[in-house]
Amino acid sequence: MRTQVAIIGGGPSGLLLSQLLHGRGIDTVVLERQSRAHVLGRIRAGVLERGLVDLMIEAGVGDRVQREGIPHDGTVISHGDEMFRIDFTALTGQPVTVYGQTEVTRDLYAAREAAGGTLMHGVESVEIQGADTDTPSVSYTLDGQRQHLSCDFVAGCDGFHGISRKTIPETARREFEKVYPFGWLGVLSETPPVHEELIYANSERGFALCSMRNANLSRYYIQCRLDDRPEDWSDSAFWDELRRRIPKPQAESLITGPSIEKSIAPLRSFVTEPMRWGRLFLCGDAAHIVPPTGAKGLNTAASDVHYLYNGLRQFYEDGDSEGINRYSEKALARVWKTERFSWWFSKLMHRFPDQSEFEHKIQLAEIDFLRSNTAAQTAMAQNYVGLPY
Repeated sequence: MRTQVAIIGGGPSGLLLSQLLHGRGIDTVVLERQSRAHVLGRIRAGVLERGLVDLMIEAGVGDRVQREGIPHDGTVISHGDEMFRIDFTALTGQPVTVYGQTEVTRDLYAAREAAGGTLMHGVESVEIQGADTDTPSVSYTLDGQRQHLSCDFVAGCDGFHGISRKTIPETARREFEKVYPFGWLGVLSETPPVHEELIYANSERGFALCSMRNANLSRYYIQCRLDDRPEDWSDSAFWDELRRRIPKPQAESLITGPSIEKSIAPLRSFVTEPMRWGRLFLCGDAAHIVPPTGAKGLNTAASDVHYLYNGLRQFYEDGDSEGINRYSEKALARVWKTERFSWWFSKLMHRFPDQSEFEHKIQLAEIDFLRSNTAAQTAMAQNYVGLPY
């Protein structure tokens, strides 16, 4: 087989890149290791920046997110029983949109199928050859048969554990990482949200987040130990602990129910540089990880897609290589700003095991400064709704 752009990874970033390039008449083949059901079964973020929504509209998959997505004009920060609101729309002129990553992926699947796009599931033993030459290719096994795909470029959208980043020689890349000493225990329940906007809670017992997917599907998280397991927590134990960490009025009005999904996510910050090696480009989790505080994972992958899509479009339409040559530089400049915000927000809202009393007092002072200072709120709102591409 031959294509113009081989995309490794059929999650939302790979599918979005494929759909955008299709709109410009650029041929792609998407290779995904997991089944479609597995990809759609991943429970991930549900807060979309304006930039991602605009990319979906440009890709022709924006109808449902505009119709069913829930605009959020702000978010709530709490410490103990004290709450204050960050008004995104008043401070930046734009909201965020609550719309599950699963729904984004479902919309992209439908669009790629309608367009007759080539998307292969169950692909194994992927290898990238010649990425540092003008004739890269990808070999893989499908249904027990070894296949070969020639291409002009390879987009690595295959996540942290994928082959794309590992294809870049260790001598040609640097990795930066911070591992946080706690995780998030998350529960999905078919219950109405406790509040019309997200609540980020800093409590003496640790962090909690009250989030949602729609009017009857809620997503809640509590900070937990790294060695905890989901089965260690009964539903009743989770709800009791969540009530202890959120303000009393919300704790008393919380509607609980059986969990339909329960999992623990470790928190880490990770960046690899560069995000390009020859004709191989890294996108999303293949290049960087952010802690979930602030919902930047999918949104940062979308900014990578923006830079790569426009670079490839310029190359094929205008014969201009500047966009692809500067892809890593442009993407990383925004990635590091997003990493800074996610690190700052995580540091602000969590209780760290080795936190001193001095550090705790500084944390409380920062929360109070955020509560009372419009400039601080504006800076947070600008980062939360999404920095410009």
